[in-house]
Amino acid sequence: MTALTPEPLDDDRPVDDTEVRYAGAAKLLVPEGQEYITHDEKLLAWVDPADRELALEATVKDSWRVLRIQSEFVAGFDALSQVSEAVTVFGSARVKEGSPEYQMGVDLGRALVEAGYSVITGGGPGAMEATNRGAFEAGGESIGLNIELPFEQHMNPYLTVGMNFRYFFVRKTMFVKYAQAFICLPGGVGTLDELFEAVTLVQTGKVTRFPIVLVGREFWGPLLDWMRESLLAGSMISPEDMGLISLVDTVEEAVDVVRSVGVR
Repeated sequence: MTALTPEPLDDDRPVDDTEVRYAGAAKLLVPEGQEYITHDEKLLAWVDPADRELALEATVKDSWRVLRIQSEFVAGFDALSQVSEAVTVFGSARVKEGSPEYQMGVDLGRALVEAGYSVITGGGPGAMEATNRGAFEAGGESIGLNIELPFEQHMNPYLTVGMNFRYFFVRKTMFVKYAQAFICLPGGVGTLDELFEAVTLVQTGKVTRFPIVLVGREFWGPLLDWMRESLLAGSMISPEDMGLISLVDTVEEAVDVVRSVGVR
């Protein structure tokens, strides 16, 4: 596996829940049970402008963070620029090996490789690991884009290319830029975030339209029902917006949707 990991910083070490750390110039207390403060949390920390000394320090540190963010974009573009047609797959990190949901991920990864696609996931455990595993064992390109979290999420072992990101928005850019489609397996808040960001990007014309596929009618059906009965019925979205999402029940159907659209 090709693993690209940012150099560790002095403030990356784990801390206990009583230690006070500094984000920019904002004093942050590590929440109970959290190993450390993430770089996203430091970037987004609020600093009282009335405290001129702290505000100035925060401004200087934020300027340096821009360079770190830029370096993450450059590393991602460099590592993924030669990726063949790929599909990004999302799903729960909590799915257990041996469960039907895990096997669905394995089957999906394998089917995508057999259809000629590389596979991109968040690189972590659960459904991400399962999909990478299917792609890896099928001899395909299996890419994992991992993220720094308060509770450490290590990359799964089924990757041909693995990257660690500090910043969610950089990682999300890579998910979209190098994918011909998004497929969402059953998942939680993170999966919903990625799903609706994709829908928003397509809806607003920020990216060329590409397939967004939900696998599992029983799981995803109620969400689409709510969108129709609340958002569409309340004129919060248009009928065309509902057409941006495809709902299927099987891996084979998901791959067929992706193949029917072609390269974006």
